[in-house]
Amino acid sequence: MTLLADSVPESAREEIRRLLHGPCDPTALSALTTLRKALADDPGPVYGPGRGALLLRRLRALAEALPPGAGILDDPARLAAVHAAAAVADPSLCLAGLVHHLLCLGSLTELSDDPEGLEPRLSALREGRAKGVYLITEAGQANSHLATATRADLDPADGSFVLHTPGPGAAKFGSAGTWGVEQTGVVLARLFAGGADHGVFAFMVGLTDEQGPLPGVELSSPIALDALPLDYVQVRFHRVRVAPAHWLSDGARIGPDGTVHDPAGSPEQRLQRTLRVGQGLWAAMPAVAAATSRRTAVQAVGYARRRRTGSSLAPGVPLLTYRTQQTVVLGALADAFALTCAADGALAVRTEGRSAAPPGPEGGEEKMGFTPWAAVSQPLAAYKAVTVRTAARLTAECQHRCGFSGHLTANRLAAYQGFHHAFDTAGGDSQLIFYDIGRSLVESLDEREQQQEQLPDPTSPHWWPALLRRHQDDLVRELRRRGGADPASDPFERWNPLLEQAGLLGEVRATLLVADDVTRVLGRLRDQGLVRALTPLAALHGVLSARRWSGSLLALGTLEPADMAALSEATDRLCEAVMEQLPLLVEVFDEYGDRPGVAPAPPAAALTWTLGSAS
Repeated sequence: MTLLADSVPESAREEIRRLLHGPCDPTALSALTTLRKALADDPGPVYGPGRGALLLRRLRALAEALPPGAGILDDPARLAAVHAAAAVADPSLCLAGLVHHLLCLGSLTELSDDPEGLEPRLSALREGRAKGVYLITEAGQANSHLATATRADLDPADGSFVLHTPGPGAAKFGSAGTWGVEQTGVVLARLFAGGADHGVFAFMVGLTDEQGPLPGVELSSPIALDALPLDYVQVRFHRVRVAPAHWLSDGARIGPDGTVHDPAGSPEQRLQRTLRVGQGLWAAMPAVAAATSRRTAVQAVGYARRRRTGSSLAPGVPLLTYRTQQTVVLGALADAFALTCAADGALAVRTEGRSAAPPGPEGGEEKMGFTPWAAVSQPLAAYKAVTVRTAARLTAECQHRCGFSGHLTANRLAAYQGFHHAFDTAGGDSQLIFYDIGRSLVESLDEREQQQEQLPDPTSPHWWPALLRRHQDDLVRELRRRGGADPASDPFERWNPLLEQAGLLGEVRATLLVADDVTRVLGRLRDQGLVRALTPLAALHGVLSARRWSGSLLALGTLEPADMAALSEATDRLCEAVMEQLPLLVEVFDEYGDRPGVAPAPPAAALTWTLGSAS
């Protein structure tokens, strides 16, 4: 639970908890406090030799913070909050938890037509007694999820499946190299029956036990990935027998004659249905990005407040006195607030989407483009892409402004930055998502001229979303002018020269989602002190974002050079307003209550020294 100082008025406390943790009930908030203590009492990276037992203990701690039994995945807000807490403590644990709960357990829960047939592995995963793995990526081909080569051949004699890796390029890549523990994988493979390809399904497969790989499962030597360290390996399957109940059939069935009947209606729709478990991951990622970004920003502010400079201009003044430092670290606070609002928006989309029917032949679903991600859920894919990219940039900027101290392991800024930078391609490549969103907007938005809304003053939080809507319209018109909506042309020939701007349009759309969330969340707050503190922060997020987007805004004439010049003055005014509210803002975002600042290099008294002696 958020630990707020006495200086924060009681009227604001509940709104702050709702802002930081979403609609979690008191039981969930209490569980978060217990989880944080458990992770602090049992620290350590969850990768490398001998780490299997530690990882299972920490996965059990995550499970104990979630609803028990079959309801473990029923509360998206609680799932997001638990994994956000894990990310702040240890990004590697967060990744392991996201894969374990939202991809592995999510697939077993959402795609199985026979949950009892998945026991006892299902219970072991829910309770954290086994580690869950998700194996989709294949090592030998780009966009391998669109051309899965791993095979699952139906054996009509008993209805089982034979899982096989047909060649080295089809080896799966994933974090399945944790030795000494039970690991269960959800493996995506192409189902063949009667010689026909029926599309990509998920299968539950035992990978390892305490002694090592199970029969027919071959693991490579470890593969180092420093930005996001876990036990990565390549995995091959040598005619592994998979029981009929371990086929996550998602409504498909096999007739007595061996014919596959699939409600998806086509291989393309089958892939979208199989991959819909990704929505849980995408809905949680904004909360993870927001939590680590709040931590990063508060640490950077604390460092800039305490660190004294030796500059001849103003010797001895704190770093935060300099406007250039203010722009970065206060801008980080502003972006962290925007990510917090985006987490709220993503959870709302996820909650609404859980009641909707899965995609099917009559569902009016999004047509797949460059990848399946945006077709599965365009808004949630957009949230994932824009929030992890924002968090990676924010953390890198704060790390740079903290000098040598920003690179110390104890401060975790390098780990946070590596985590989010790696997630730019993991969990659905962000740039490919933006390409698809941009393409979809050009091909689907109404041709009618839309009336442009009047732009308010840049120091208003409403200025940035209004400007983004205008820029989105400008980009759509430009791409249509260049032939992006021509249905007669070959899709590749049409889009290949337009991809850069299509990606830009997709990113604008995703950024607009976040900008609208900021004004929506700000508008629902009732405590006036909190509103006064957050309003200039919201506006600062918009002004600094516009400065980063200046090239595109100026190129299309969405803003004129004189408009851009005025943003410097607006930035100065907003930084002054944020500085006045800084004590309360730090209290709000310091959800751990420990007033963190990036720790400097350890003092001499804290180190062990060895003095060379004369021989």
